Amino acid sequence: MNAEAEATRYRKGLDFARQLDQRDPLARFRDRFHIPKMENGEDEIYLCGNSLGLQPRSAADYVTTELESWQRLGVKGHFEGPFPWLPYHELLARNMAALVGGEATEVVTMNSLTANLHLMMVSFYRPTNDRYKILIEDHAFPSDHYAVESQIKFHCYDPAQAMCLLRPRDGEELIHDEDVRDLIEREGESIALIMLPGVQYYTGQVFDMAEITRLGHEKGCVVGFDLAHAVGNVPLQLHDWGADFAVWCTYKYLNAGPGSVGGCFVHARHDNDAALPRFSGWWGHDKATRFKMGPRFEPIPGAEGWQLSNPPILSLAAIRASLDVFADAGHMAPLREKSLRLTGYLEWLLREELGETVVVITPRDPDRRGCQLSLRLVGESGKDIFGRLEKAGVTGDWREPDVIRVAPVPLYNCFEDCYRFVEILKALLKDRSGSDS
Repeated sequence: MNAEAEATRYRKGLDFARQLDQRDPLARFRDRFHIPKMENGEDEIYLCGNSLGLQPRSAADYVTTELESWQRLGVKGHFEGPFPWLPYHELLARNMAALVGGEATEVVTMNSLTANLHLMMVSFYRPTNDRYKILIEDHAFPSDHYAVESQIKFHCYDPAQAMCLLRPRDGEELIHDEDVRDLIEREGESIALIMLPGVQYYTGQVFDMAEITRLGHEKGCVVGFDLAHAVGNVPLQLHDWGADFAVWCTYKYLNAGPGSVGGCFVHARHDNDAALPRFSGWWGHDKATRFKMGPRFEPIPGAEGWQLSNPPILSLAAIRASLDVFADAGHMAPLREKSLRLTGYLEWLLREELGETVVVITPRDPDRRGCQLSLRLVGESGKDIFGRLEKAGVTGDWREPDVIRVAPVPLYNCFEDCYRFVEILKALLKDRSGSDS
């Protein structure tokens, strides 16, 4: 459904927002999360799941179970207890794979996003004199830019020559599909690796990952994705698309806690590629012979073979708690259905109530965005308004130079959140306008 048709489903007023919530089959999942409170004890309007997701109520129990195993069993907890630690990461594989559209053997929960990105580039960025460039978007998230630049330097190439930047057109924020296609067609013979986001962190634009993978492979490029803002937000089909690898964090839409362990996908066609170099570690060694402590590394087939060390179990427990909530909700299909309505409603309210005062730089096309809307206030000090929003009980986030990001998350946000946010923003802008006159 396009944006215009979607808009006909909405009406103004708090009563209508509450009607939408009453008809929402996923509304009950809000009660499975801790919603931060304002000083008066009421729920915040929390629209910041694109930065840090809220804590599932079950997370404390999952973590406590492992603390109790440690307390009772000590080192024997690796092999005993309700969830032995030695294979604990395997408990996450099926549900994590469901969120990214991979097979369970293609997915592993390990390390952090940037550490995993470096590990993937060790294996998949293999520059030659003729093919040495990495395609990345201009204004990429800084850690991606730093990682890519450092890998280029590590291989003794000049980032000014080897970093191929995908830029929006002059005066625009978003990147056109045809510009992606044209750049890959023009530069593809010299591109070793395409490394783009699933969702661009600043604008909220969803990239056409299936088409990018197809175009890249036609030119002989390796294709990988940073899914930090995509996983748990938009539907993904990494295996069917044929992406070579992907990395992501788990503390945004996956609600696994600050600094929680990241995720990694490696396509099954690379399982038995002995020519792929990698930085090896004990936990990636064949499980059947791992404890023989031999000197010769024999990787586990699949993504697990890229593991380095035994993972932090307490973090994995929190991730498992969140993944179980996703599974109970039916994974991404029903969540995406609600997300389209929730974010569509928010965009409609902004347009109807605030008109040209607020510019939404995120794509209008629902298929080209996830939960997030990136807002720019016209003729206003956006950072000042953002501070006032926080004082009024709205949690979003600010990204320099002038964007307020808000993301109604379908697992725990409701239509009334969207309505109240727009009403508060409207009142603040009206008050600011009046005080400046």
